[in-house]
Amino acid sequence: MAATLTQERFAGPEWTFERKLDGIRLLAFKDRRGVRLLSRTRHAQDLPRIAEAVARLPAREVILDGEVEWDGTAYHVFDVAWLDGRDLTSLPIEERRAALDTLPLRKPLARVRTLDDAEPWTRACAEGWEGVIAKRRGSLYEHRRSPHWLKMKCEASQELVVGGFTDPQGARVGLGALLVGYYEGDALVFAGKVGTGFDSKQLRSLRDRLDALEVASPPFTRGTGLPRLRVHWTRPQIVVQVSFIEWTAHGKLRHPRLIAERTDKKPREVVRESP
Repeated sequence: MAATLTQERFAGPEWTFERKLDGIRLLAFKDRRGVRLLSRTRHAQDLPRIAEAVARLPAREVILDGEVEWDGTAYHVFDVAWLDGRDLTSLPIEERRAALDTLPLRKPLARVRTLDDAEPWTRACAEGWEGVIAKRRGSLYEHRRSPHWLKMKCEASQELVVGGFTDPQGARVGLGALLVGYYEGDALVFAGKVGTGFDSKQLRSLRDRLDALEVASPPFTRGTGLPRLRVHWTRPQIVVQVSFIEWTAHGKLRHPRLIAERTDKKPREVVRESP
């Protein structure tokens, strides 16, 4: 079962929350043949300490689901799909958690606990976690990316300069996405496209203003991946605040969304920020 990324922030009695761990998703299988540790893509993982700890569990058959730290020192377990002949995937999450609580998980195995914070994503970002996972009460274990598990990632935020936009498609109005960048010296570096976070009024208003700034060639002088179809270039005069998950290895924004326009910031003041 995989979680679906959401940009929403919510709480309520129908949801529980867990810390989102930054590691390798791991399924641990124990049966009469021994112990197998598989990644989500079904590749075998060679982690002897974790395999030995699973083998010591007082269960003849078990399938655990969790996250192993990158260095393989600990396996953080948050679900159990099978236990001693019982398929638990058709049980609600509360009953699966109760079954997991019957297993004595000792180092390097650890139990992932639910959070009781009113706004767990605030704690996650303040303490430097990757984010939190929201899990719907009563949900079953599904073999897919499910809307009943939602991941809320801690977001970075950055001012960026608009240097163009793409045409809308389908039922979209105004524009498709903003093309944004930042300055390194005199160079305007292309950082990617921002296509979410708008309402219809913003889309129309931005299009009207950007049409008045249109130029024939791109203002971006560095960066790769500039779009070539249905694109318009503009003078770099509008600054926006954008939230995103991270910078990619190619210097692009991952999952960016518009927060607001920044009328207090001059375009030439916009540089790539570091933590």
